[in-house]
Amino acid sequence: MTNSPRPLPHPSHWSAGYWQAAAERRFVVQECGDCDRPIMYPKRVCPYCLGERLNWRASAGKGEIYAVTTQLAGPPTGFADRLPYVLAVIRLDEGVQLMSNIVGDSALEARIGDRVSVDFEPAGDMVLPVFRLEKTGVSQ
Repeated sequence: MTNSPRPLPHPSHWSAGYWQAAAERRFVVQECGDCDRPIMYPKRVCPYCLGERLNWRASAGKGEIYAVTTQLAGPPTGFADRLPYVLAVIRLDEGVQLMSNIVGDSALEARIGDRVSVDFEPAGDMVLPVFRLEKTGVSQ
């Protein structure tokens, strides 16, 4: 973990619940009270039915890597001290997707289809959801 001067998210009124849960090391997804569909990223209205009755649903924070890339050199400003780092699109078991970092000792081995679980990383005054590769059930 580093004290990188990397850019951090700016929570909005409608994403505040997501960031508050992350600060408490809980992972949530937004859901529509009208059509019961999960939503990611947090929005002001449901993108499916335009409903405004949005709330938060606890999530196990498990899913699989849908797309992945490793930044080895030439990072954007604020990320140089994090090289190499792994960025992935995660498809959660709820069916929604989000972009996050893959962290941990095996992060550089991340591949499409690998199972991941949420973890939390302090960053300045925030806590960011990040993901770790799940261990396979094969013992050696």
